[in-house]
Amino acid sequence: MKNIKLVATDLDGTFLKDDRTVSADNIEALRKLGEKNIIRVAATGRDLKKVKEVLNHHIPFDYVVFSSGAGVYNWNKNTHIYKQNINPVSAIKLLNHFIKQEVNFHAFYPVPDNHKHYFYRGNTDCEEFERYFEFNKSHAEALNLKQLPNSEMCQFLVIIREDENHFNTLKNQIESLCPEIRVIRASSPITKGYIWIEVFHKSVSKGNGVNKICQEMGIQQKETMGLGNDYNDFDLLAFTEYSFLTENSPEEIRKHYPLVPSNENNAFAKAVQNLLD
Repeated sequence: MKNIKLVATDLDGTFLKDDRTVSADNIEALRKLGEKNIIRVAATGRDLKKVKEVLNHHIPFDYVVFSSGAGVYNWNKNTHIYKQNINPVSAIKLLNHFIKQEVNFHAFYPVPDNHKHYFYRGNTDCEEFERYFEFNKSHAEALNLKQLPNSEMCQFLVIIREDENHFNTLKNQIESLCPEIRVIRASSPITKGYIWIEVFHKSVSKGNGVNKICQEMGIQQKETMGLGNDYNDFDLLAFTEYSFLTENSPEEIRKHYPLVPSNENNAFAKAVQNLLD
């Protein structure tokens, strides 16, 4: 690990504490990585607006892979270097499918405006859907069924109760409908007991976002390290050469990668300590 040139970390449940603050130890670890000219990347499911709600400009990252890899942002230069949205034909197919299935979902504007979104309430009440809506209603717009948007979309978010069979059924239906898209599973960051089904273009992943940075900076895959805590970090951890999960990861996935302390116990700072000695 002495040859590491890039470190990428998830935010929620990994770099951030449970109250969404950043520990002094993690900030100091970022600073020391910078002194060693190691590129520092935040790789998150958050859109860029939500990233800026928890990271101020003084927190020394170099790049942000946001919306699970739909966009890559140069944190220091305030410029977008990559984006990938779902094309309009596939977006319309997905809209019609979700409406027909009467599921609760959100459809997000294309990057870089993907903090804005349309919402649709299905035929089953979902407390988690309503919680998400309350958090984001200032940027939400009810879907007009008489005139569906004919444009690119960054992603779709379908929220269901935790049920493996239901998730797998929906995943297979969605991916067979549009071969150019993919489904990413995420545990709800709001309430336990719910699954977030995130639908993106098939090239979107945290790992691919980090790869774009590597290509720009001339960094080899074998010179990378990644840290995460959930299902939606697997694309990142599969790409990085040295990969770790936090102790607060779901029990069923902890066996896949070496563990570091929890996000409440400076997971990031502990994970990169060997790079700083």
